[in-house]
Amino acid sequence: MTVTQEGARTYQVRTYGCQMNVHDSERLSGLLEDAGYLPAPDDETADVVVFNTCAVRENADNRLYGNLGHLRPAKVRNPRMQIAVGGCLAQKDQGEIVRKAPWVDVVFGTHNIGSLPVLLERARVEGEAQVELKESLEVFPSTLPTKRESAYAAWVAVSVGCNNTCTFCIVPSLRGKEKDRRPGDVLAEVRTLVEQGVLEVTLLGQNVNTYGAEFGDRLAFGKLLRACGGIDGLERVRFTSPHPAAFTDDVIAAMAETPNVMHQLHMPLQSGSDRVLRAMRRSYRAERYLGIIERVRAAMPDAAISTDIIVGFPGETEEDFQGTLEVVRQSRFANAFTFQYSIRPGTPAATMEDQVPKEVVQERYERLVALQEEISWEENKKQVGRTLDVLVAEGEGRKDESTHRLSGRAADNRLVHFAVGAETPRPGDMVTAEVTYAAPHHLVADGAVLGVRRTRAGDAWEARQGGSGGGSGGGSGVLLGMPAIGRPAPLPAATGGCSAH
Repeated sequence: MTVTQEGARTYQVRTYGCQMNVHDSERLSGLLEDAGYLPAPDDETADVVVFNTCAVRENADNRLYGNLGHLRPAKVRNPRMQIAVGGCLAQKDQGEIVRKAPWVDVVFGTHNIGSLPVLLERARVEGEAQVELKESLEVFPSTLPTKRESAYAAWVAVSVGCNNTCTFCIVPSLRGKEKDRRPGDVLAEVRTLVEQGVLEVTLLGQNVNTYGAEFGDRLAFGKLLRACGGIDGLERVRFTSPHPAAFTDDVIAAMAETPNVMHQLHMPLQSGSDRVLRAMRRSYRAERYLGIIERVRAAMPDAAISTDIIVGFPGETEEDFQGTLEVVRQSRFANAFTFQYSIRPGTPAATMEDQVPKEVVQERYERLVALQEEISWEENKKQVGRTLDVLVAEGEGRKDESTHRLSGRAADNRLVHFAVGAETPRPGDMVTAEVTYAAPHHLVADGAVLGVRRTRAGDAWEARQGGSGGGSGGGSGVLLGMPAIGRPAPLPAATGGCSAH
């Protein structure tokens, strides 16, 4: 349904979970605006509210049904209001959502997000809920219209789905087997984004470094990184998340030898105990993980490495936990995303014996956080006195207004708060500043800014503020999806020799 501006209905997309969900939500917003919907003002309840859900946490369904319950009175007051639920939890629960919350109008899954506008219209015309879930991917999300949240940085999916069978993770059963995009399609999207002013892209996949398995090239990801190095105007390339079992030395070489690929790596550990890794069905061991880190740092001594760790997996003993602490000590992570294990219904781990008592998990978690905080602070203190190039960001520093600072990300993705000088940079501009103070989770540069470089990304951000949209999408800021490319450009040959779930 395409509606006129005067009679346009408003929408809001609420996102939960991982980067892949954020990427999908940009597509959902693009689809709705392409169909004539307008973003709802922050202080108003939208005519269409879309929940893009995650099924990773045990209480994900409780959060969803709680939010749906809060919206029910608004829907009673506004008969034209519609509620849609998509994402992993929708794929998992399917018709159960409409049974528990019969005021929901549309349920769609992870494989058919492009159907949302049609399903909303069908529900409106037929006056009954529409539930449509596909068992396999209909169309790669990157071919759909998108409304990017950032003018200067963008996610670019290289694959969807996952071929692993980790016992704590439900993603493979909800997202399906890994499907890889052709290299030419990925590079075409990156070039289009750069033309729109984007300076930084993050290559995204459930297991990004297994990219190429579907079309038979196990070195494809390293080649893709090198190819990104040949795109004029692309200043920063990141990727997330690689799986340690599939991490190869050609990727390390590509990172070290391609100037615009950042020396920053997010590689999930999950546990430092080989026994627990076997129970998790993680096909690597602590020695291999530490070996990758050693080789990364040999090639890139300045590399900032981060990770994911789960505390309290079923059967984890104190000895197992000590193994995790030892790997953390040796790895010297810049930061770590630490999680207390929670049961994911539908996963093998949910029915394992020897579930660790909550109080034990909490105590171990606090010890791990304390250790990592100490390491993060020590590593950040090494940055004091260094001169960094900072990509100015929007909305990173919650206290910026009171401290009269702006915030951005250094090349290694560390958060930097810096003093504003005579020239106020825009989000997307680059600032050169000297670090004067370090905290565990951020750096401060309170001296005089050493330089401000106005960029095309800053121009694109400024254009958005003026309502021009900053791109081919016009005032809406919605870009058309990437067309399929029949004959992908070849990638350069590899010359050398990643967060997964």
